Amino acid sequence: MSEPRGAEPPENATQRLPVLGRQEPEYDDLDRSESSAAHGPPSELEGEGGREGRFWSARRVPAGIVALLLLGLTGLFLYDVVSVRAGRPGMYWRRELARQLAERPLDDTWVLVGAGITAVLGLWLLILALTPGLRDMLPMRRTHADVRAGLHRDAAATALRDRAMEVAGVQSARVRVRRRRADVRAVSHFRELDDVRTDLDAVLADAVRGLGLSKVPSLSVRVRRPGRKG
Repeated sequence: MSEPRGAEPPENATQRLPVLGRQEPEYDDLDRSESSAAHGPPSELEGEGGREGRFWSARRVPAGIVALLLLGLTGLFLYDVVSVRAGRPGMYWRRELARQLAERPLDDTWVLVGAGITAVLGLWLLILALTPGLRDMLPMRRTHADVRAGLHRDAAATALRDRAMEVAGVQSARVRVRRRRADVRAVSHFRELDDVRTDLDAVLADAVRGLGLSKVPSLSVRVRRPGRKG
């Protein structure tokens, strides 16, 4: 006999559960668009970019030394003032310093020496504060508004030396890159020196422009024969 259609299934019968389909993620929501905008390419500048100044150093070591000295002197004077307020005598070194400053004339040798040392230290701190530092970092042309790059002198010298070694006749080369000039000293073991120098001038001039520096340094190329052994 067949069961009626309206009858309930037995307790141990297996029922097929509804399958939840996977929902594809939406990529055009607000969070995704903001993330893409935050990591998108920076806006490019028109042309090759203007001349960039040097990178400024943080001067952490001089600033740390000055901060420690000021902290120590301030703490020492504060302790002495609190000690005097508490009814104790002042420190011997402070009383002796006050007496020496009151008795010694301005043209005394030790007064002049101390003033000279103080003036030199102050001038040194002013020079550090007014100069950018980081002389080994050469600024590069800025091609994007929010990106500023620099090239280390050693890296620039290595790139120029590798290009110089590609010239036929060059046995060895030494390159020193400065802010305004790149000095190249090459040794040629065959070919005419004038021909090697001409090729080096052409190759290195193209290599210097390819570095992308803000200020293209001038080239100074010298070629010589290897020294005699023994």
